[in-house]
Amino acid sequence: MDVNERIKVQLSAAPVVLFMKGTPDFPQCGFSAQTVGALRACGAKFHHVNIFEDPELREALKRLSNWPTYPQLYVKGELLGGCDITLEMYHNGELKQVLDEAGATA
Repeated sequence: MDVNERIKVQLSAAPVVLFMKGTPDFPQCGFSAQTVGALRACGAKFHHVNIFEDPELREALKRLSNWPTYPQLYVKGELLGGCDITLEMYHNGELKQVLDEAGATA
């Protein structure tokens, strides 16, 4: 399976997918930690991908999304944004709404 197919498989794993540095319980950068915190505060169920485990995917996703940094948050296969956008959406209530609409909250 080529790297683009692997990315598609990851994106189809759940309505909300976070490509991040580390894991939700052990994030390896502050931006990933803040994004996880916002998702958890909204009660979101999400799939995560530790980009450090697949360097080929890490580079390919940057090209595919045209987004140079991590974390990258996807909802229903579409890039929502990185940490700054996620936090802004969290603070103004938009993130919870998007997650509710995606069926990713309890």
